[in-house]
Order: sequence, then structure tokens, then C-alpha cells
Amino acid sequence: MSGSRLKTLSAAAVAVLLGSAAPAHASTTRSHHHHRHLATHDASGGPGLKSAAAYVIDQSDSSVWYARNATVASPIASITKLMTALVVADAQQPLDEVLEVTDEDRAIGKGAASRLAVGTKLTRGDLLHLALMSSENRAAHALGRNYPGGVPAFVRAMNLKAQSLGMTSSHFVEPTGLSYDNVASPEDLSRLVMAAAQNETIRDFSTDSEHSVRIGRRMVAFRTTDALVRNPGWNIVVQKTGYINEACRCLVMQAVIGGRNVVIVLLNSVGKRTRVADAVRMRKWIESRMNEHGTQHIVASSNS
Repeated sequence: MSGSRLKTLSAAAVAVLLGSAAPAHASTTRSHHHHRHLATHDASGGPGLKSAAAYVIDQSDSSVWYARNATVASPIASITKLMTALVVADAQQPLDEVLEVTDEDRAIGKGAASRLAVGTKLTRGDLLHLALMSSENRAAHALGRNYPGGVPAFVRAMNLKAQSLGMTSSHFVEPTGLSYDNVASPEDLSRLVMAAAQNETIRDFSTDSEHSVRIGRRMVAFRTTDALVRNPGWNIVVQKTGYINEACRCLVMQAVIGGRNVVIVLLNSVGKRTRVADAVRMRKWIESRMNEHGTQHIVASSNS
């Protein structure tokens, strides 16, 4: 799990930290464990997803094509970094400014490994690139720490941004996603994805397959965490993966399917390959329905 630095961010402490800017979600953040293994059976004719929660929307007309536990808030792991990127973008801080990774950016525990050694100096743009493409936790934390007012002000901005996007079930306590108190519903995350897709830098960085930076005297190559980005058969506009124990595997994206911009949110997938397999299943289901009936018949729901 996340390190002691993240675990100390209790819901009560965050409420004090954020003041009136952050919505009260104590009951939401503390009850998410009950939603880890919700029913996964599909409605008749559904795509047969294995993820416990999912939401698919056609961005062109906001029609919901698929929903499963779409309004249930649960841990979102590194999907958090899309919100981190939006807050950095809103602040209009220079991407060419050089920042240093410090001991404050370290997290201890499972899932907290990083290839960015303390003392590494990279531009804000490189840190944002690595946070979105390869889900670098120290990069994401360094971005928050170098925000005006530091991490407390950054977290406040994350929650204000969520409110402005209509993400009514969301709550953030830190910028990496290592904390299981970062929660949102699939419906919320569709709004986050659509907002992220409007930013050219976020689109480019999140869908890059490889990026090299200088660490010390060496050039070090980082790669995407999303296998679909490297698949030429997919046209992905923006994407982000996530994983911590409490969230299992997560994947969000906007992709062009059948000539339409489709937002896909997949949460709580057990197994390393399940989220990617579910994305493939969803795409095949959408394309099949388009071929048979057109977009007006692409609707299924299995909300519990």
C-alpha cells in the first residue's frame, strides 16, 4: 500500500486541510471496501465484462451505452493523475521549469517503487509526461509539491476542479493515487476523461508509448503502462491506467470507435490482463451493435 506519509492523511485531517472547498465524503471513502467485488453478471446481450464497475458514453451526444455500478464511488489509484495533470494545466506553470525530486516525494510500501532517484532534476513537462505515460508516482508528487502553496493547496485545487466538472462522488487527498482515499465513481471519471481530452498536452503525453529522460549521467527510457497504446489497431485520444490493492486494476480512455469518440471507464478488474481484455470486449461489442443496428441501439445496463 502507500507509505506512511500517505496513510497519515486521514479523512478528518483532509477535511480540516481543505476547509469548505472539499466536499464531505467520509462515509464514501470509508465504505469503498464493500464495493470491491460487486456482481459482474451482464444484462442479456451485454459485452461480458469482468470489471466490477464500468461506464461507456458516446461523447458526441452524451448517450450512455453501458453502465455497471456507475454511480458507486471506489478507489481509483493512478487514474488520479489525470486530475493532477488538469490542475497543473490550469495553473499554467511553465513546462520548461526544472524541478528536483526530493525525499518528500518518496512513498514507502508496496506499489510505491520509482525509477526517479531523489536528486533527479527534470522539467515540469518531463515530470508530467512520466506521470501520465508511465504512472511515475514521484513525478506526480513533485508536481503537486511545486504548486503554489504546495501539496495542501494542490489537493484543494483537485477537489475544486472535481466540483467544477460535476464529479459529485469524487474526493482527493493527494496527487499520485497511492492513497485509497482518492475515490470517484465511473460516471465521475467519464467527466474527468472528457475534460482531459480537451488538453493537447495531456492527450499527447498520455498516449505516448515511450519517453527518455536524463537521470544523472544516463538516459533512461520509460514506457507506457497501457498495452493498448502500442496497438496500432486502436485510436486512443487520452488514457490512464491505475493499480493499488484496494482499487485492483483500472483503465479509463477516450477512443475513436466506429468514427465516434467513446469514453470507456473500467474499474476494479481482478487480474493483470482483465482491464485490457475488457476494453477489447467492449470495443467488439460496440462495433457489433453498430454494424447490426446503428448507434441508437448500443445500450446495456447491469447496475446492481
